[in-house]
Amino acid sequence: MKRKNISQIVFLSISSALLIFFLLIGFGVLDIGLKHESEPISIVKDPVYLLETSSSGVIQNVGLVDDNFTESEKENIRIYEALNKGVVNITTEVLSMNWFLEPVPTEGGTGSGSIIDKNGYVLTNYHVVKDAYKLYVNLYDGSQYEAEIIGKDPENDFAVVKFDASGKDLITIPFGSSDNLKVGQKVLAIGNPFGFDRTLTTGIVSGLGRPVRTSANLVIQGMIQTDASINPGNSGGPLLDSRGRMIGINTMIYTPSGGSVGIGFATPVNTAKRVIPDLINYGYVKRGWIDFYPVQLEPNIVRYGKLSVSKGLLVSKLSKNSNAAKAGIRGGDQDNPVQYGRSIIYFGGDVIINIDGIEIKSLADLFTSLEDNKPGETVIVKLLRGKKEITTKVVLTERLYDFLAE
Repeated sequence: MKRKNISQIVFLSISSALLIFFLLIGFGVLDIGLKHESEPISIVKDPVYLLETSSSGVIQNVGLVDDNFTESEKENIRIYEALNKGVVNITTEVLSMNWFLEPVPTEGGTGSGSIIDKNGYVLTNYHVVKDAYKLYVNLYDGSQYEAEIIGKDPENDFAVVKFDASGKDLITIPFGSSDNLKVGQKVLAIGNPFGFDRTLTTGIVSGLGRPVRTSANLVIQGMIQTDASINPGNSGGPLLDSRGRMIGINTMIYTPSGGSVGIGFATPVNTAKRVIPDLINYGYVKRGWIDFYPVQLEPNIVRYGKLSVSKGLLVSKLSKNSNAAKAGIRGGDQDNPVQYGRSIIYFGGDVIINIDGIEIKSLADLFTSLEDNKPGETVIVKLLRGKKEITTKVVLTERLYDFLAE
């Protein structure tokens, strides 16, 4: 009886040991060198493997591939590697007064620019360089060149600067077109936000044809809205399409905080292509003009003059040989001047309310309506003479526009 009990105890002990042994193997505590095709495979970063999930939820290695990038990522990388050297960092020095009221140069702001010609011409924003006492262009390799402003266009916030990089093979940013853009298409922005050189951000076209008012109270028409991150320092850099062509110039952001909230605006590249030749050849853009002395209407002026309209530009005076006079536009009564603040107003003249389909409510609207017109072109002007609406055609003269750049 005792011998039988001993045999049973030995059998149970051996059975328990074997059970524990196989359980340890099953839970992976013991490794006796056995492998199975369905075991998990350790994942390494280099080389890169294409991974799939089996029906059992186990990640399996199904083969080595060329890289680990999606087609969209490859596109971003190709564009950046091809064009980032064509984007420059612009730094400025400005004059400020010291304690002795003497002008001294101090560090100004920073911005971005696109090299548009191998001779060293750079397209940027006017507000980046407008106060510059000295101007520097910084290239991708750390080299710095002093530059000069060649031309200014405050109405579109453009400027062209030039630096001498003789002997250096410059990368240029190719022009595309802003005519057939679509909301939703992919865009890329390269610039120097907060001084971080040649930063790439991506997004989409969020809106088209946006009229945006600048700090100079001028309205830039047809702006491209994008959610690609644009921050201080991005101004003047290129907005690119998925083929690496410039479709806009990053100009401003809408922000309550000072940083990007996903609402940025770029000036259409077709506007830039239109004005760049004038900026290089003349230093400014030759634009058409209507020769008259305008007075923007406001409630006190409307009330005093007993005018039939509350918004528009009163033709206070004009010369007899002006293009406005030749078009039949009438000025005010020169024999009855009225002192208004520091200005003299002549009432009795026509009130201009529309030019080429653009409603004229302010002086800014006048500039906007004639922004894309050249001297010698004809515009259609609607005006009020008393309560009568009159339409006439005016052949434009050349505008003397330097005062806008001050």
